[in-house]
Amino acid sequence: PKPFHDSRILLSALSPSPKVQGTHPDCSIVLYFQQQEEECLERIRSESQAPEFPGATGQEGCPTEWDGVSCWPALPRGRARALACPDIPRVFKQSKALIQRNCTESGWSLPSPPYHSACQLESLGSNNDTEAKASYFVTMKVLYTCGYSTSLAALLLAIGIFSCFRKLHCTRNSIHIHFFTSFILRGTAVFIKDSVLFSDESLDHCTMSTVNCKAAITFFQYSVLANFYWLLVEGLYLQTLLLLTFTCDRSYTWGYILVGWGVPMVTVGVWVVTRLQYDNHGCWDDYSSLYWWVIKAPILLAIFVNFLIFLNVTRMLAQKIRSPDISKPHKQQYLRLTKSTLLLIPLFGVHYVVFALFPEHVGVDARLCFELVLGSYQGFLVALLYCFLNGEVQAEIRRNWGKWQTSMESNVFNLATQDFTA
Repeated sequence: PKPFHDSRILLSALSPSPKVQGTHPDCSIVLYFQQQEEECLERIRSESQAPEFPGATGQEGCPTEWDGVSCWPALPRGRARALACPDIPRVFKQSKALIQRNCTESGWSLPSPPYHSACQLESLGSNNDTEAKASYFVTMKVLYTCGYSTSLAALLLAIGIFSCFRKLHCTRNSIHIHFFTSFILRGTAVFIKDSVLFSDESLDHCTMSTVNCKAAITFFQYSVLANFYWLLVEGLYLQTLLLLTFTCDRSYTWGYILVGWGVPMVTVGVWVVTRLQYDNHGCWDDYSSLYWWVIKAPILLAIFVNFLIFLNVTRMLAQKIRSPDISKPHKQQYLRLTKSTLLLIPLFGVHYVVFALFPEHVGVDARLCFELVLGSYQGFLVALLYCFLNGEVQAEIRRNWGKWQTSMESNVFNLATQDFTA
């Protein structure tokens, strides 16, 4: 059945723009009407096979009809039916007004009064508010795009520095490289998710359910999990150094790799199987789903363990620094690593724990600022702390720069000497 003009006006006022909305509860309105339409169409199919209903073969009257907003049950000719406004919390104001339609010789009449008159909407904001909100989201996207681009460039440069200089090859810097890689994956996943979900404005990704969008969300969830678990590995490694009295044991490396990459892989695998079996709807970006806790719980666990490591490392460090048995070079070397890691642990986890205590629709603006804008620059901060401000890295770069300058001066001198003697 073709929707009436009034129902289209109402739906256009309710439906969120795919550019600025994406997940529940914003999409709940669209999904509500989708569910109501499916139920109504199923009812129409079943009644079309029963000859006693009006509108069926040989029967006079108006058959059951979906008009885009409400499902109107079958009615004999000359009768009228009244329905209340759709019951959607925080969308319609409580009203006792009824909408009536008559079954005439030409079929169903138009709704009287019209939907947009009878069903008073909650305040949705003016056109200026809508434009301001759209502009706000565009600004946010520009900011986090710049942030992730800056982070990716800094992280790739940092990995190149650690890889090029042989003197920097050690377990500590190997863990840093894995940590940097998790940030690169996270930034790449954000760009992939944006390109898949928001590349076409004509698509309503509230109801999108394609393999590509599910794969993009799965990759994004894996990269976020890996990011948090490699931060956990940084904390575990720092604690191991302090417990082993500053001795480096390479036998732990594979264990760190299993924690950093393996645990997220298993977690995301369980989440994918769970969604396929029990909640294979939409694009799997519904953070209000109960199955979201399959991802959320391991992240909160990693943050909680890291917080305990934060407290324990602070305690052990205070004891080690006071100890006269520790040499000064060891103190300086690991004090730098400790400062970096202890700064990152609360920086990465505190806001996530705070927001985890509230529903997903609470504090959306603050959540976006922390997770998208400020979070996009975390990779740059990590590269700055662990590489660019690292005294060992700076010394190695200066040493190799000096060797390169000496070699160039020697080559120039040899060329000049050859020209002179010739």
